[in-house]
Amino acid sequence: VQFVESGGGLVQPGGSLRLSCTIPEFPLDYYVIGWFRRAPGKGREGVTCMSSRETTYADSVKGRFTVSKDKAKNTIYLQMNNLKPEDTAVYRCATCWVNAGSIYGGQYWGKGTPVNVSA
Repeated sequence: VQFVESGGGLVQPGGSLRLSCTIPEFPLDYYVIGWFRRAPGKGREGVTCMSSRETTYADSVKGRFTVSKDKAKNTIYLQMNNLKPEDTAVYRCATCWVNAGSIYGGQYWGKGTPVNVSA
């Protein structure tokens, strides 16, 4: 199963970006899908995980990031607003699950798209 991310780039602090993750092989409803990121020199962080029942966000992005999906395009999006330098990371979409408020990665992953928040 191939997840393909796009939309990363360089943005100034306070700016916005929208990341896309397309899954060409299967309908979105087959999966619980989310976004993860790894900042330079840091461990992987679960950003959001979206199921049919609920969406979970990391505290670090609540109120700034929004995940959505377009079933017709087999694509999920991560709208990132009010970006901060600490949001700089490689962002990957993946299957996911949530336990006690923490987001974990599943079996399938994209290769990632880089986001650089810098003046």
